Parts: sequence; structure tokens; C-alpha cells
Amino acid sequence: MLKTKADDTKLNHNHSKIAKVEAIPIKLPLKQAFKGSNYFMTHRVTVITRITTEDGLVGEIYNGDEMDDLHLIVKMIEDEMAPLIIGENIFEVKYIWQKLYPLTFNILADRKISLNALSCVDSAIHDAIGKSLGIPLVKLWGGSKTELPVMLIGGYYTEGKNVDKEKIINDIESYQEMGVAACKFKVGGRSPEVDIERVRIAREVAGNNFILAVDANQGWDRNDALKFAKGVKDLNIRWLEEPCRWSYDKDSMKDIRLMSGIPVAAGQSEDSPAACIELMKNGSIDVCNFDASWSGGPTAWRQVAGAAEALGFEMAHHEEPQISPHLLGSTLTGTFLEVFHPDRDPLFYEIIENRNEFKNGYYKIPDGPGFGIKLDSKVIDKYRLDK
Repeated sequence: MLKTKADDTKLNHNHSKIAKVEAIPIKLPLKQAFKGSNYFMTHRVTVITRITTEDGLVGEIYNGDEMDDLHLIVKMIEDEMAPLIIGENIFEVKYIWQKLYPLTFNILADRKISLNALSCVDSAIHDAIGKSLGIPLVKLWGGSKTELPVMLIGGYYTEGKNVDKEKIINDIESYQEMGVAACKFKVGGRSPEVDIERVRIAREVAGNNFILAVDANQGWDRNDALKFAKGVKDLNIRWLEEPCRWSYDKDSMKDIRLMSGIPVAAGQSEDSPAACIELMKNGSIDVCNFDASWSGGPTAWRQVAGAAEALGFEMAHHEEPQISPHLLGSTLTGTFLEVFHPDRDPLFYEIIENRNEFKNGYYKIPDGPGFGIKLDSKVIDKYRLDK
């Protein structure tokens, strides 16, 4: 009886059981503090997760930026999740996800920790699946895109200044020199009048061909958000992200988008696909920027992307350019690859040995198996906290 390639694949699948799970905490100091509307960042942290199968294949990727909960996420992966999935087949990824998801049910615990941990494990398993099959995840997930336009998250505030014109000019010019197509500019931390002026300066410097979005990080009440939106209506804003306070944002975002005419983006603060779908069906958003590293991994993100395709909404991904290219490239309504400046996210520019450069505003989706990136062991050793 002849042996087919399908038989070989089946054999490989049967030997793709999880043998080992590792989680490595990483922490890098930033050159300066970066301040948004109601937060600031002084370090870049993440978790590298490794899934090793019985046949020696290793799925490896990093997820998230949760500085205060870093060790708790690592502890949950190693102490609570690993024992549940050792011996499971990586190709039964939805079964594994369902097996781990009940760890989020404890109402007395911080759900953010368990969701981040689940995201790490789920992402590493998908990387292992892609490597086992020898294909990039964008292809495995049915995508045809080979590149994505790049949107750099920037325009941070200067401490002690309302409008730092020189910094805004330097920032926008430096972003354009990096070869990106767009900027997501920080607002929401000052009065609407001040931020309108800041965005006007950014648009004047950027010119009409450079894409400009704005992100308030839930910084305003409904009235101030609307005042800002009307004030920048003539500045060709790609979208206004999370304009309103978290406690009533679903209905207020609907008001902002309908009354201002500016598209609204949100979803990164939601912790389930159902919550994002509710935003779509409520008319709260035009763009959903769900975060696979905060909410359960690619398995959860792809549920939202499927709903967005069916309902006619655009999909973005909150940060995480090591994860997002394959997700965005695999959905019909994917938008921009979000990145930071190297000063804000040195990890992306240092740890990926084979990182593709930005070219004419675009980033080529890695075409190697899995997520298609190779992490630099020297960088890992330099910044790991558990050594």
C-alpha cells in the first residue's frame, strides 16, 4: 500500500503533543517616560511563551505589555495552565483554549491576568501549528495579503506643556522619515481646545497625503469628546479612538460618530469577542481594534474578525506588531499594522532577528512558518527577569 503525504501529515499530527511549557518575563527600560491621557510608560515588558512538542518542535512568541502583573501572568502559565495542557495535541487548539478558559471564571480574581496568560499560550500554540505545517499563519488562516500599511502610535504629551509645537513637528517628521504611512496621535489628556490645536499642528506638518488618526484612551466625557471631534472634522482624521470614559463609552461613542461624522475605533478595552460584537451591533464603532494579547489570543481575535467581515466593519489590532500582521492579513477588513517608535518599543526593533523593514509606508508580512519571526537569544538573556 502506497504511503501518501496525507499519511505523513497525520503521523506528524499524532506526534504533536505538548511536552513542555515555558514563560519568560522580559523588562526593558525606556529612554524617557511616555505620557498619554491618563497613563504613562517607563518600561517595555512582555512575556515570551514557548510550547515544545514531543517531537521537539518549538512554538515561540511574545505577548503583552502588563508591567504590574508580569510575574503573575508567568506564574499562571507555568503553575496553572501548563499542567492542564501537557500531553494535548497542538492541532486541537480550540479544545485546549476551552480547557484553559475556565481559569477566567473566578470573580474574585483579576480576569486580566488569566486572559493575558491564555493569550500567551494560545499564540505560542498557533506558532507551533504553523511551524509543524511549514506555512505562515496568514496562509493557514485563509489570508491573501502580503503586506500592510504601517501606523505609528505617537504624538505623546510633554510634561508641563499644553502645546509643545517643536516636539510635535519633530515627532511627525521623524515618523515620516521612518517610512510609515500613518500616525495614531495621542489626545484626551488636555482640554479639547488644546488637543485641537495639537492635531492641527500635526496635520500641517504631515501634509494631506499622510494618514492621521487620533486616540484619546477614554480621556473625555461625552461633551468634550464631541467638542474635540467637531473641532478636527476638517483635518481628514482616519478615526477617533476610544474618545469617552469607560463607564458609559458604548452609547457615547455612538453619539460621537453619528454627530461628528468621524469614524470611531474601539475594542482594545473589551475582554471578549461578544463585547466587541455588541459594539458593532450597537452602532458604537466603525473600526474594531481588539487585542489578541489581552483577550484570549488569536483564537478569540479571529472570532471578532469573522463577525466584522459578516457585519461590514473594519478590523484593527491594538499594537503587538509581532502578532498582528498574520491576523490582519488573514481578514478581509484588516487595516493598519500598529507600531511604536523605537524609543517607545525597543523590543520590536531589537528582539526580532529577521524583522522586515518598513518600505514606502508598508510592512511585509513575515512569510516563514508560524508567525515567521526568530527571537534573538542574546536579547532575551539580556532582559529576562528570571535569570
